[in-house]
Amino acid sequence: MSKGNRLTFFILLAMVLGIVTGYLVHRQSSPGSIATFSTNIKLLTTIFLRLVQMIIAPLVFCTLVVGIAKLGDLKTVGRVGGKALLWFVTASLASLLLGMVLVNFFKPGMAIDLSNADTAGAKDLIGKTQEFSLAKFVEHVFPKSIFEAMVNNEILQIVIFSIFFGVACSAIGDYAKPVVKALDAASHVILKMVGYVMNFAPIGVFGALAAVVAVYGLKIFRFYGQYMGFFLIGIALLWAVLLGVGFLILRNRVPVLLRRIAQPLLIAFSTTSSEAVFPKLTEELERFGCKDKIVSFILPLGYSFNLDGSMMYMTFASLAIAQAYGIHMDIATQLTMLLVLMLTSKGIAGVPRASLVVVTATCAMFKIPPEGIALILPIDHFCDMFRTATNVVGNALATSVVSKWEGELEHSN
Repeated sequence: MSKGNRLTFFILLAMVLGIVTGYLVHRQSSPGSIATFSTNIKLLTTIFLRLVQMIIAPLVFCTLVVGIAKLGDLKTVGRVGGKALLWFVTASLASLLLGMVLVNFFKPGMAIDLSNADTAGAKDLIGKTQEFSLAKFVEHVFPKSIFEAMVNNEILQIVIFSIFFGVACSAIGDYAKPVVKALDAASHVILKMVGYVMNFAPIGVFGALAAVVAVYGLKIFRFYGQYMGFFLIGIALLWAVLLGVGFLILRNRVPVLLRRIAQPLLIAFSTTSSEAVFPKLTEELERFGCKDKIVSFILPLGYSFNLDGSMMYMTFASLAIAQAYGIHMDIATQLTMLLVLMLTSKGIAGVPRASLVVVTATCAMFKIPPEGIALILPIDHFCDMFRTATNVVGNALATSVVSKWEGELEHSN
């Protein structure tokens, strides 16, 4: 068994063991013991995610600066960036519209059991809503300090600084070559670290699933089966749209791409963090045939502007909560909500439950009780697994498509 296949096997094994362990704890322990177990076992996931987060900021900075410097002049940067944004905006609007259409057709809010609200979790999310309000949008996008942005892992702010730095390096030319060469070497060192960090993935997966199943048990699937089922139909349709468009452009390379990103997909699915696979996805896309200068430019942008699964879920969840409370929203109001979500969602990190914070803020803005988020919290972890995997697929396709448009897509190594 190859090293990659071995890691995939251990991740799958960790998923099964996590569910079994969580279920046994749920059945045989007191509520107090369950809460303690859940809190402590989640530390395993925290360890893995923090190990990944420690290399995100330097990797984004190094690879993006080197990528822009390799692209050459500002005209090329603008052309590649313009193609990327065309894909991002189109995919985001399609995702939001799909969520809106499905929630109006299936009415999943009617299936939500009002007695299973997680009010404690909702209070925590409501307290964070100010972070993603429209008033904070500019502050959230533009950094006042690159060091502060790196400390807080604000990917979009790091991207903004890196673009300016990379363009400046490109403009200076030969004088900046030693800096670009040093950053290129640093990015290779960080990618080597990725291999070490990924060995902790099964531990993080085990902790994440054991914690959530211990608290809610397997009955959660019975209570929320209809809501989850409608959401999965939406995810399947979104995958069909993304892969269909990808196939029109990439042709028979799409199955090869999916095989390449299978392991990052599995890690993202099981840890509910697309951020956790950013370094590994970078590596696999380059192996697929995307040039490093394109990957290092497009992928960080995608993590801020192209979270397709999260975008679809935002309209789906917001309108489902309104339905659960019996609040009617006309199509004009729903389209306004869609545009607001398009703005307020930009720059959210690919970390667990970030999209729920945006949903909570949006509900408050449109006079939907924000505490309604408690209705979907119990099942959210499992919805998050699917929307996170979709985010990874969307960004992998975006990077590959722009590479093809630029004539920079080679055959797999």
